[in-house]
Amino acid sequence: MTIGEMFEQSGVLTLLGMGTVFGFLIILIISVTLVGKIIHTLGLDTEAPTAQKPKSASTGASGAAVTAAITAAVTEYRKTH
Repeated sequence: MTIGEMFEQSGVLTLLGMGTVFGFLIILIISVTLVGKIIHTLGLDTEAPTAQKPKSASTGASGAAVTAAITAAVTEYRKTH
């Protein structure tokens, strides 16, 4: 086998491999697009309603307490390490 034949064979194999990958990617894109359209058509793309927590007046105080607890924990950690 001459070097020219080897280059020709490697070129064919390269194009065949790249063509296979390209074809697979095209099929993948088309299938994902179709599934997206089907899900949208069936109305399955909306989020389910979630229960909301009632807002209380102590939310601000609770946030301040959490911040103070974190600050105290970080200070204690820095003292011991």
